[in-house]
Amino acid sequence: MTSMLEQLTTMTVAVCDTGDVNSIQQFQPRDATTNPSLITAAAQMPEYADVVDGALSWAAAQTTDEGKLIGLAVDRLAVEFGLRILKIVPGRVSTEVDARLSYDTDASIAKGRALIAQYEAAGASRERVLIKIASTWEGIRAAEVLEKEGIRCNLTLLFGLHQAIACAEAGARLISPFVGRILDWYKKAEGRESYPPAEDPGVLSVTKIYNYYKRHGYETEIMGASFRNLGEIIELAGCDLLTIAPSLLAELRAQEGTLVRKLDPAKAATMDIPKTPMDEAAFRAAHAADRMATEKLDEGIAGFSKALVALEQLLLERQRARQHKAKAGTTAHDFFRAFDLDGDGFITREEWAGSTAVFEALDHDHDGRVSPEELAAGLGGAFVLGT
Repeated sequence: MTSMLEQLTTMTVAVCDTGDVNSIQQFQPRDATTNPSLITAAAQMPEYADVVDGALSWAAAQTTDEGKLIGLAVDRLAVEFGLRILKIVPGRVSTEVDARLSYDTDASIAKGRALIAQYEAAGASRERVLIKIASTWEGIRAAEVLEKEGIRCNLTLLFGLHQAIACAEAGARLISPFVGRILDWYKKAEGRESYPPAEDPGVLSVTKIYNYYKRHGYETEIMGASFRNLGEIIELAGCDLLTIAPSLLAELRAQEGTLVRKLDPAKAATMDIPKTPMDEAAFRAAHAADRMATEKLDEGIAGFSKALVALEQLLLERQRARQHKAKAGTTAHDFFRAFDLDGDGFITREEWAGSTAVFEALDHDHDGRVSPEELAAGLGGAFVLGT
């Protein structure tokens, strides 16, 4: 009997959600997607020390200003991982715009252009790259401009139908609704431990978006993201794409049974779903009325921003160690205090603001808390190699 993963790939494009090139080689997906948390986590792995050093060397050739150098190195590192991924996957890779620019349309446009320029300078076609931008109104407007220039966009941190409609109206190539994060919010808000897969709020949200898109003929692709369990994936079989972490891909590959297609474009096209106008006023009103979408978008931007702060610190530590100006890990104490919001001597998942991949990479003993020693090891230990 064929595995669940094999069956899934006959009806949905499976995308590998990781910055770890080794995992991508293992599962051989068509596409791959990364985010700041995943890149930061991968950058701490000793096997990618050469990628980190390459990014720093490239940036150092552009400027001697330390602040500018680190900013350039962050972008270059994302592109370097993307280029390596493109050597493995036959399709596309997603590379994220700095989350701190999520409410700045012009800056997001400039960053998207700069990232594509680096890919093209390295010989990669822009058709194989998706620029990830948060689904704020400003981010959606940036995507609209970039799409008209042939720069394809992946609108991420999407939690509500109003965001999805605005993205489709803007001509975005792809959206990434966050299934698991929606589930997280409802579990906390309603005090529940779990939901049956078919009643999972994240599953219901993506299903609603899928049916709306197919009913009204939008070409924007839907890629479910941020899964917490196999049940969510199984309930969304038939979605255009699903981006899945390596651990869940492994579970799907080991699982046998019959996978039933749940989402069907032909069925959706016959549904009675009225079209909803979505200008800026309607978007902002709908977003303000959706507490879950508002809170999760803010949390997601904060989490990805923290991951970038962590990555910048990692690169700064590494660059200074390369120049023999400081020992890697010497500023870990100050960095720790910035994240330990309640001052209890540990960083919890909530204090880390949702950057799960980075948190898990730092949480060596997997107790759900990062100690000062674990953070110091994460910031310095992985980069002491070769110094």
